[in-house]
Amino acid sequence: MPAGQHSPIDTVVFDLDGTLVDSVYQHVVAWMGAFRDVGLQVSGSDVHRCIGMGGDRLVAQVAGEAAEWAVGDDVRRAHDSHFRDLMSQVHETRGASDLLSRLASTHRLVLASSGSQEVTEALLSTVDAAGSLTVVLSGTEVAHSKPAPDLIQAAMHAVDAERAIVVGDSVWDAQAAQACGVPTIGLLCGGIDEASLRGAGAGSVFAHPADLLAQLGRSPLSTGQPALNGS
Repeated sequence: MPAGQHSPIDTVVFDLDGTLVDSVYQHVVAWMGAFRDVGLQVSGSDVHRCIGMGGDRLVAQVAGEAAEWAVGDDVRRAHDSHFRDLMSQVHETRGASDLLSRLASTHRLVLASSGSQEVTEALLSTVDAAGSLTVVLSGTEVAHSKPAPDLIQAAMHAVDAERAIVVGDSVWDAQAAQACGVPTIGLLCGGIDEASLRGAGAGSVFAHPADLLAQLGRSPLSTGQPALNGS
């Protein structure tokens, strides 16, 4: 292959919350309620910044290691209960199904979510992903959730990926990808700003799946380039 030319991307690893489904703020509300249930007052903005990492990490990140040791499991159980009550409000992000359908004809698509298997399956039902996703992985299936590289590594191994790229809305997606040496396309639809996504390693940033689909020809998914100015 000529110098400077990149082999094509063969595998796309998608995040779920905030990327394919518009569920970030429901998660924030659920976590806030869960912390209140155990008598802890935390900042909503702190919770929002942590959406996308696994619940095994979020409690300590938001409320400290002492809280994790004392009530971590209680908070996670309460979050799941609160989130189930809010799940009817969740819908796919703009253009998510269309993007999956378009890419499925040219790439292997893998879902890698830090959420539990139960929640992952429930949320995925809001997206028309039938026949598009080759493999679906949840945080239940790996030892360490994002931003650890475990989920991305498992996703790539599951389909024998030669050259992959991650599509996600959080800094944790980008950090996990970077730990694997994999480029990231960032999406703004999870509420994290472009500067933060780029600072975490996203080489290109788009507004939402529909925006990525509209600009697919100039994205790393088509060009094979690891980074792009984005939009």
